[in-house]
Amino acid sequence: MRKVKKGDRVKVISGDDRGKIGKVIRVFPDRQRVLVEGVNIVTKHQRPTQTVREPGIIKKEAPIHWSNVRVICPECGVPTRIGFTWVEGQKLRQCKKCGASFQ
Repeated sequence: MRKVKKGDRVKVISGDDRGKIGKVIRVFPDRQRVLVEGVNIVTKHQRPTQTVREPGIIKKEAPIHWSNVRVICPECGVPTRIGFTWVEGQKLRQCKKCGASFQ
């Protein structure tokens, strides 16, 4: 079970985009990276191909290391570390600040 999941609201705690808040679009567990909406925007020069007819410069998000983000607790709304707890035989994530359990 991962601490950062798809759909989580996270805050970037280090790097060029420090302080930005976004939603996790995708998690890459083998590379320990996450793709966050509106964070780490890179430009790519696209040439025309048969599948991509429109050439030009496109901007898109690039993955960042998951140690550079903190999950925002849905209960207290604060960026926090995540722990784990067992509730009725189910492993849940737990906020280290307020103690709330969430999926």
